[in-house]
Amino acid sequence: MQHPIEQASDLGGVIRAARKAQKWRQNDAADHAGVSESFMVKAERGADTVQWGKVFGLLQRLGVRVLVELPDAGGELLERETAQARRRADARAARAAKVDARPASRVAAADGTPRAGQEPTHD
Repeated sequence: MQHPIEQASDLGGVIRAARKAQKWRQNDAADHAGVSESFMVKAERGADTVQWGKVFGLLQRLGVRVLVELPDAGGELLERETAQARRRADARAARAAKVDARPASRVAAADGTPRAGQEPTHD
């Protein structure tokens, strides 16, 4: 079924309908989607301040597929812009992975005990 989305509250109605179609309570759907119940409530209300990534993750977990319809002239431009956006997202993810992969600090805690995974020093 197709449903036009013109504002955040329209998307909120889609989220609520998809949840109810699966006979999930808000807290169950939130747990399944990996978001807080508070976020679920805001998303269903169509709050303007929700995070895009969480909204798309929630939609995916609820089985909602999002499609956009562009004017004919926008197809080639969309392909270029989408490819560029994905390259930027991949670069950000790679930078984040490098930061996460850095070794933990070799400095002992203030009381002299070694940090997790650190060999004790013998003075």
